[in-house]
Order: sequence, then structure tokens, then C-alpha cells
Amino acid sequence: MDKIVEELHKIFRLKNTTVEGDIVVIVTETPQSLTYALITGFERDHAKHDEWWHVSLQLLTVPPQKTVWTLRTPQFTGQEVFTMGGDKRYIKAVDFFEPETKKPKAENNKRKVSGQPALRVVK
Repeated sequence: MDKIVEELHKIFRLKNTTVEGDIVVIVTETPQSLTYALITGFERDHAKHDEWWHVSLQLLTVPPQKTVWTLRTPQFTGQEVFTMGGDKRYIKAVDFFEPETKKPKAENNKRKVSGQPALRVVK
């Protein structure tokens, strides 16, 4: 599992935090799979003494599935590999936004390559 997580960090740009609305990647060891999910909410589990959360997920599978997992913060932020039903799992939020980079002033006049098409007037 550690090797899979290491490779995952080479392929994806991942966040250190997880908030409602984030897309997370979920890796399971047995069966070995990778799934995406949308975080739809968090609710504190007051029945436990430690800091546990009911994490609502919309698994982006076919068909999509709603589920709630009870996890600690280090578990749903990718700080640790954890087990559910004896199977190892890893969850971390994907960062879809490129970091801002400073460019020289001469390049500021060029069209930004941000994935957005440039607009032009057509007559």
C-alpha cells in the first residue's frame, strides 16, 4: 500500500486539507482499486471521545453511491493509511487548480495558458 500511495503522489497534485465540495481519490488495497468521490459533508461524531467525523461521500462510480464513513481527520486528509473491515484504504483530496506563478512583466501581455480559450471578436 505504501508504494501505491507513493506513486499516487507522483501522478496527482494533492491537497493537505479536505473540505466539503472536494473530490478525493480513494485507494483500496484489497481489491486493489482507485475510486473518486465527492465530499458532501462532515458531521462531528459526539459519541466518541476522540475527534471522529461522519464524512458523507458521493462515490463517483457507476452507478453513483452515497455513503457515510466515520473517520478521524488524519484518515480523510491523507495523513495516514487506515483499515475498514480489515482492508487498507487511503483518501486524499485532489488539487485541480494550478498554483499561481510569478511571470516577468513582458509575459503578462501574452494570452494566459490557463485552459480557458481566448475571446476574439468575429464580424
